Amino acid sequence: MKIYHQLADFHPPQYSVVTSGTFDGVHLGHQKILGRLKELAARKQGETVLLTYWPHPRLILQPEDNSLRLLTTLTEKVKLLEELGVDHLIILPFTKELSQMSSEEFIREILVEKVQTKTLVIGYDHKFGKNREGSFEYLKSHSHLFGFDMEEISRQDVDDLAVSSTKIRTALAQGDISTASKYLGRPYFLSGQVVKGQQIGRSIGFPTANIQVVDKYKLLPRDGAYAVYAEVGAIRYKAILNIGDRPTVDGKKKTIEAHLIDFDGDVYGQELSIHFQEFLREEERFENLDALKNQLVIDRERAIFIL
Repeated sequence: MKIYHQLADFHPPQYSVVTSGTFDGVHLGHQKILGRLKELAARKQGETVLLTYWPHPRLILQPEDNSLRLLTTLTEKVKLLEELGVDHLIILPFTKELSQMSSEEFIREILVEKVQTKTLVIGYDHKFGKNREGSFEYLKSHSHLFGFDMEEISRQDVDDLAVSSTKIRTALAQGDISTASKYLGRPYFLSGQVVKGQQIGRSIGFPTANIQVVDKYKLLPRDGAYAVYAEVGAIRYKAILNIGDRPTVDGKKKTIEAHLIDFDGDVYGQELSIHFQEFLREEERFENLDALKNQLVIDRERAIFIL
């Protein structure tokens, strides 16, 4: 997959089959669009082009709103799109100036002139241009002006999947990992560097890797304990993970800590990727460290059974 951070760097192929959007999560609905994109490109001996945006439009249009949480960081999204076989990924810098372009300006200047779109594929509810005025109906009624074919992924096609980024975020906020995984078509995951913690877990026989997620917009599932897989490089371990404030030891901030089962090594400074499998229990305050240890033994046995 070729990646472009400026439109000026993009040299259109002979036949471009294009789609656009934020594609947060790259979930089953997005995968349906990408699958159709690849089918059309193969039929026309063309190449697939995905136009996405960074920063996320809400960060520019609603800078005072700090509630935005994303299912995928930009790095994660790029990796997933590459795995799905996209030929060209254009990461268009989203600015206030871009947000003020009318739908006709966006179509003419970007889709037609810069990307040289031959076929455009969009979801039924996709909108673009100033105030989201551009729609499939608008494109269809003005198709004689733009010179490219269009295909809409219908409401029924998407509704049959019953999937949306909002539904996935809601499921994760409730600790409903199975629903989130079903809509994503894969387990939800996050990644971060392992940093030194207070090493309290080590003192009770449960050493943990303290994971620092750098991207502040990455969505963290509900606080609590989880059965997960933890990947270090190419090696995967069964693990239990806790997200929360660690009330038993009077924690002052939220942490993400993984105990890798049947592992006795040093992962400080390494990248750890966590793949969520099942919610085990809510975070709670235990009477003392011995009580916490007893619960962790139970958590570990449940995780081993689940995994």
